Formats: sequence, C-alpha cells, structure tokens
Amino acid sequence: MTGNDGLESAVAMPALLRAARRTYGSAIRAAQADVGCDDVPRNGAYVIGAIARGGSPLSEIITALGVSKQAAGQLVDTLVARGYLDRSPDPEDLRRLTVTLTERGRAAAAAGRSAVQEMDAQLTARIGADYVAHARVALGTLIEIARERDEHDTAR
Repeated sequence: MTGNDGLESAVAMPALLRAARRTYGSAIRAAQADVGCDDVPRNGAYVIGAIARGGSPLSEIITALGVSKQAAGQLVDTLVARGYLDRSPDPEDLRRLTVTLTERGRAAAAAGRSAVQEMDAQLTARIGADYVAHARVALGTLIEIARERDEHDTAR
C-alpha cells in the first residue's frame, strides 16, 4: 500500500500527524517562495488561506491557531507590514477592523492552495481515494473530539 514498512503502525499518532503536517507545510512554503512570497511568517499561510476561503471571521481563525491574542495581533501586524493583508475600519462598525488579502496575499493563497491540491493528488495516487477519504473521516473525528472537550471544559 504505502511502501513504508509499517511506519504507520509503529509510530504514535501525534508523531504521524506532526510529520504529515510538515509535508504539507514544506510544499506550501516552497510554492509560495516560487511566487515571491518567501517571507510568510509561521502560521501566516494558515491565516492567509483561511481568509482566502472566506466564511470565517478573523477572530475564529485566530482561535483555531491556539495562540494568545498578543501573538495573533503580532502575526496580523507582520502580514500587514509584509504586504499580505490590508486592515481597514469596518464600514458598519468603525470600532472594528476588517482584514482583507492584498494582491500579494491572493498570490500567496493561490500558491498555497495549489500546493495542497498537488499534495492531495500525490497522496491519492499512492494510497487511493478510499484511504484518503478514511483519513479525512479520522481527522474530522479528532477535531470533533477536541470541540466536545472544549465545550465540556467551558461548561465547568
């Protein structure tokens, strides 16, 4: 199936997840560097990609990162300073700021999306669509478990 001599059963799940994330992260960083976006900070590709996909307010994106508000603010400041994001007052509520992608941010997002699609295609070619679908179900279930734990901890 994978040709890795049972690696997936001999290594703890968290270690596998970390290594798999690194594979995607390296591909995204390389693709972004190829389009002149070689200075995206750590976690910046996640923020850029999430904003590009839309549907989630910046506060939810930052919460998903699991970093402090100060670290999140510094990350957004860096992405603005490096030309990936624009920050402007919300026309409906001037106390709030709206964050949007610049042209450079859209280029970084497109490169990241392309890299993910390529990695997904390589994965599917190696193990098949059924295994990829099962992996997505397993990862989605881990996310549900985390949300349930968070809700339980908040209710205490």
